[in-house]
Amino acid sequence: MPFIPHTEADVSSMLAAIGVGSIEDLFDEIPEELKIHALHGVPSGLSEMDTNRLLRERAAKDAIELNFAGAGAYEHHIPAAVWQIVGRGEFYSAYTPYQAEASQGTLQLIYEYQTMMTRLTGMDVSNASMYDGATALAEAVLMAERSRKKGAQRVLVPTSVHPAYRKTLHAIVAAQNIEVVEIDCPHGHLDPAILDAVEGDFSALVIPQPNFFGVLEEVDALTDWAHARGALVIGVVNPLALAVLKAPGDWGSKRGADIVCGEGQPLGVPLSSGGPYFGFLCCKKDLVRNMPGRIVGRTTDLDGRIGYALTLQAREQHIRRAKATSNICTNQGLLVTAATIHMALLGPEGLRRVAAASVANTSALASKLRRIPGVRAVFPDRVHFHEQAFALPKPAAEVIEKLASQRILAGFALGEEYAALGDALLVCVTETKNEADLDRFAAALAAALA
Repeated sequence: MPFIPHTEADVSSMLAAIGVGSIEDLFDEIPEELKIHALHGVPSGLSEMDTNRLLRERAAKDAIELNFAGAGAYEHHIPAAVWQIVGRGEFYSAYTPYQAEASQGTLQLIYEYQTMMTRLTGMDVSNASMYDGATALAEAVLMAERSRKKGAQRVLVPTSVHPAYRKTLHAIVAAQNIEVVEIDCPHGHLDPAILDAVEGDFSALVIPQPNFFGVLEEVDALTDWAHARGALVIGVVNPLALAVLKAPGDWGSKRGADIVCGEGQPLGVPLSSGGPYFGFLCCKKDLVRNMPGRIVGRTTDLDGRIGYALTLQAREQHIRRAKATSNICTNQGLLVTAATIHMALLGPEGLRRVAAASVANTSALASKLRRIPGVRAVFPDRVHFHEQAFALPKPAAEVIEKLASQRILAGFALGEEYAALGDALLVCVTETKNEADLDRFAAALAAALA
């Protein structure tokens, strides 16, 4: 987008109008010792030609031909139409839809997104204002505490939840004096029998599906266990997996999960070296007034025409932080736009095909890797989605480095976060891989281990 800066005359005129001599005078209340007068390490400006050259050189260093890493960020095919549409000015530069009369297009798109997410998750309501999957989980826990008349200030979280999500959760809810009780998962999933040893009251149980290891959890048994003890169930899900798995709204024998959250990146958002991504948050209708973030509703005007507006929000959420339900109010509009267009283009059948192809490719690669001497599946008796952990006879970090030299991103070294798993490698396969890709990875891994 073009940017036209103010001229020196413009700046002088504005400064004269407010009665100061320079822009620096506007910040004279800041103590001198706190000011930074130079940005050390930041190079001087470059020409457009030199800047393009520098960025091309940097980008070339990041080039990986084959990506078998997942661990929370996944490579999927994104139809070219998605970002061509997102890049249009009316979407690309759309701002916060405070004024409904001037933001009908943006509000309608968010409403369509919310509708798609509720159908995908089997929940009643969706918002559109989470930074990423990790902060969405933290907001879900805070929401669960607010939703109980007598909050226990205690939540159960299995270690099969993404490590970064758990770290973010601790960082955010610790200030609210909420205890996060982590439940060990030595067999790669949360065993319902282990939970029987839990003592005391708790507000919610967090259930990942699939979990960080790609393993499918026993969601029905876990949901019934939590509800039988008066606690809420928070599902942390991969939205793409829901194209082939039971919706969280149907978990258990009665009412399903109460709150569902997760990372929306698999829905049309490129890896982009780690972001930006967007989180999603859905819930049952009886909890909606405790839901943070923006919710768009559909109504009709005096002439009977359909209209859209922000609804069910206290104004304090945006301007009076001390009284806010949550300070999550930034709408990840650009990424939500991409996800909405992506889901609309693929449709239910397209999403199912992508998910099914990812599962099939993971199973095919697993068969090839198990034939390599010294390689074994870490959790062989569990059902997986599109990730699986394999124990290696050499350090996983060393293997990852070797394969990177061949332009293959091998996976995630689980020992970095789970010491008990030692030299285990978490491998992810999506619909983007073909048989030749799987053979190349298996051959490269065998050579690295020889």
